[in-house]
Formats: sequence, C-alpha cells, structure tokens
Amino acid sequence: MKKGDIVLIPFPFTDLSGSKNRPAIILVASPLDITVAFVSTQLKWKEATDVEIQPNLKNGLKKASLIRLSKLATLDKTLALGLLGNVDNTILKEIDKNLINIFGLV
Repeated sequence: MKKGDIVLIPFPFTDLSGSKNRPAIILVASPLDITVAFVSTQLKWKEATDVEIQPNLKNGLKKASLIRLSKLATLDKTLALGLLGNVDNTILKEIDKNLINIFGLV
C-alpha cells in the first residue's frame, strides 16, 4: 500500500459510534498504519478543499466522487479490506495543495 492507492476500509463515524465500509485514499503509509481520507459520492456536500474524481478502470470507483480531505483517519493497515485502484499524479498534486491549505502550511 502506498500514497494514492484507493482501498476499501471500515471508516469510523465522526462521533465514533460505529463505522461503514467505504473507499478511502491513502495519504501516508507507514509500516503499521495508514492515514486516509474518505471518498464520498455525495457531491452535493462538496467543500472547498474536497477533490472531485471521476470513476475509471485505474481508480476502481463506480461513481463520480469527492475525496473528503477534511475527513481523515489514521488506522491500522490490517483494516484495509482490499485495493480498489489508485489515482494519477494530477489528483495527488491537487490533494497535496489542498492539504497544505487545510493545515495552514503556507
């Protein structure tokens, strides 16, 4: 697993009351953990820092989606249920730019 891979993972609810299996994109992969942003098909909830992504054979998504960079989690690598695909460098650059803005690193 590496940055840019899209995996299926039980993503926790923000109130920690449970989780839902959903696609997530890996932002950081360490030997034990992965930091991911969840992927949503709810385009109507788009925030300024979300990255829109269209489905294709390479990323394995089935519908137009948003990479929700405001919804991050660091989880044990073993929770990943499978690899769906990965994104290209154009999407990764947009993700990096938006993360810099979110964390105020400019």
